[in-house]
Amino acid sequence: MQSMAKFFIFLGILFLMVGVFIWLFGNWFSWFGKLPGDIRIERENFVFYAPITSMILLSIILNLIFWILAKLFMR
Repeated sequence: MQSMAKFFIFLGILFLMVGVFIWLFGNWFSWFGKLPGDIRIERENFVFYAPITSMILLSIILNLIFWILAKLFMR
């Protein structure tokens, strides 16, 4: 049970850090979701939004971060 508690504490601290980062630097990422390839269709009473390019970019960045962390800490 202690390892699960530590995991949830770590997860809470991570969410707190991400929230503070977004709160302080949120306007730096106003371009996110408006990239070429992000689909937005607006009709009367209907909006469809698919941020395809933004999610591919986010996936590449997160994969790179996790790869670097794995190389540093999994020796």
